[in-house]
Amino acid sequence: MIRLREFTLEDYDTVLALWQNAGEGLGIGRSDTRDEIAKKLQRDPDLFLVAEDDGKIIGTVIGGYDGRRGLIYHLAVARAYRERGIGTMLMNEVERRLRAKGCLRAYLLVKRGNEQVVEFYRQRGWKTMDVTLMAKSFN
Repeated sequence: MIRLREFTLEDYDTVLALWQNAGEGLGIGRSDTRDEIAKKLQRDPDLFLVAEDDGKIIGTVIGGYDGRRGLIYHLAVARAYRERGIGTMLMNEVERRLRAKGCLRAYLLVKRGNEQVVEFYRQRGWKTMDVTLMAKSFN
């Protein structure tokens, strides 16, 4: 039976391995180190969820909320568990939690060309935006 729970730092190695094997659509960067994830847990640990099957972590999603807008990161489901509704379960729960915090709008990023993932989100009411994404790294 699949169950959702909040991530703990003890899950880090397993979750990192899941992300590393999720495919090219999920980028892992400097903000995904154990120390950076520990910082995230200090802010809103209730928005970092894992899906388990008989105690084995098989999926993740990270939500962020700045008090105004939400952001979704790292939705990932182990390949052997895809197409079973686990991604939908994770998204429904993180969206529910964001709404409970007062979040009125959330964003997520999908790598260009990843149409299967875009369609997954469209089916759940997400819409594409015509924007230019910019980033700046702070060393």
